[in-house]
Amino acid sequence: MAKSMALNSAAGLAGMLKAGHKHMEGVDGATLRNIEAAKGLATIVRSSLGPNGMNKLVINHLEKIIVTSDCATIVKELEIQHPAAKMLELAAEMQEQECGDATNLTVSFAGELLKLCEDLLRMGLHTSEIVMGYKKAYEFLEKTLPTLVVENMEDTRNEAELIRICSPVLAAKQYGYEHILAPLVAKACMQTMRKGGRASVTTDSVRIAKIIGGNINQSECIAGMVIMRGTEGSIQHAKGKVAVFACGVEASATEAKGTVLMKNADDLMSYNKSEEKKMDEIIKSIADAGTKILISGGTVSEMAMHFIERYGMMCIKITSKWDLRRICSATNASALVRLGPPTPDEMGYCESCDVREFGVRKLCVFAQSPDAGQGCTVSTIILRASTSSVLNDLERAVDDGVNCISTLCQNGSLLPGGGATEIELSQRIKAYGDSCPGLEQYAIRSFAKALEFVPRTLAENSGQEPTDILAALQAAHANGKSNVGVDIDGGGNGTKEIGPECRDLFAAKDSAFRLSVDATLTVLRVDQIIMSKPAGGGKQ
Repeated sequence: MAKSMALNSAAGLAGMLKAGHKHMEGVDGATLRNIEAAKGLATIVRSSLGPNGMNKLVINHLEKIIVTSDCATIVKELEIQHPAAKMLELAAEMQEQECGDATNLTVSFAGELLKLCEDLLRMGLHTSEIVMGYKKAYEFLEKTLPTLVVENMEDTRNEAELIRICSPVLAAKQYGYEHILAPLVAKACMQTMRKGGRASVTTDSVRIAKIIGGNINQSECIAGMVIMRGTEGSIQHAKGKVAVFACGVEASATEAKGTVLMKNADDLMSYNKSEEKKMDEIIKSIADAGTKILISGGTVSEMAMHFIERYGMMCIKITSKWDLRRICSATNASALVRLGPPTPDEMGYCESCDVREFGVRKLCVFAQSPDAGQGCTVSTIILRASTSSVLNDLERAVDDGVNCISTLCQNGSLLPGGGATEIELSQRIKAYGDSCPGLEQYAIRSFAKALEFVPRTLAENSGQEPTDILAALQAAHANGKSNVGVDIDGGGNGTKEIGPECRDLFAAKDSAFRLSVDATLTVLRVDQIIMSKPAGGGKQ
């Protein structure tokens, strides 16, 4: 006790904390370091913004190669250590969970806000004044953003409209292939929408099956579930009732250990025959219940397979518990943990189960009609591409498209894309800052300037002159043309009136701005960084 109380007051903080800790404080020690780390992360992902954004090649700790322009994937695979940059990663992760899109906007905008903070701090503004100014600017943005809505989509069951809305989202990840992917995503989402009531899409309902080989044009959408393996027996086609067993289809072992004493060959023969008879009874009872397709979550013994073939049932083995739950959802069956005849309530139904060949792979396709009977609760998009890197990036793009339609079903408000919304907000917030007294007006003007990064980055990434395009946009918006944005194809003076073909989701943009500002204010409020000595000893 006496030893622990022996504090050396002359040693200051170092005498109070454990040996090996790190401590930084003040504007230069903590705030500017945090800003530098956040700027570094924003600079990495910023060049991936928009349809002409560049890909990043990330090799993670497992030496897996990831080639993508998806911001959420990039920041996740970078394994960020700095606590301030980690805040931006968490904001991107939350945006991915909530909306599935606009993660790059979240990180880049937060980085831009913090970058402009550095100039304000060097001018002599206090952190609290900057925080107050940013808060006021964001409150004004929240009131202004709903006034910029140009379209409100009521009919979310219109496939052509869904294709139009999710095309810009897919183009931001896979520019040039959106005309192939958008119809697949829209069709898959339409198939899983419930009949009657407000349309809704759950992201788990749309599955993605990736098959190497062929090209993206050979991708297709199937109403139902696709299992990435063939059947266990010789029957390749079936339709009718489905029995799903979460256990293996084999002779069950007893819990108590026992020994069977056999004195001659007749004992061995009779023991084997009794086991065969028991298995025959079990499989026959399953077949007598009307089962045409038997799905096993474990091993299927050779003896069981023999009787399954005898009674004309198709047998499929699914080792993944996740896939087993999905197949139960797709066929409306219940997974049984006992081997025996299922009751009518526990059985599902499949309109058609076939083994199909895609390239060199055999897959089991459980097809359901979206219009008949129980409908289709699971839809599968089969993606084809030449390499696994391209397939993984296509999967991320499709995920974003599905999330976009899911968000659209909840909130159908749409904003003009191409940076038109950001430049209009920038001009309005700048005018608001000019009318505010006090030092906070500088922070409000910086907030407005930070919004200009979207059109500037879109212009840079498409190889155009950002300064000229920004000046042209500001002039157009000053004349009341609030829908003018960046023309990424470089037509005319690099700007154009944004039409219905390029719309951004209000919900995604609103969420991105909110998370960006929250992350920025959290980083700005930090004036000390105290890091304990990492556990685990020295690193190799």
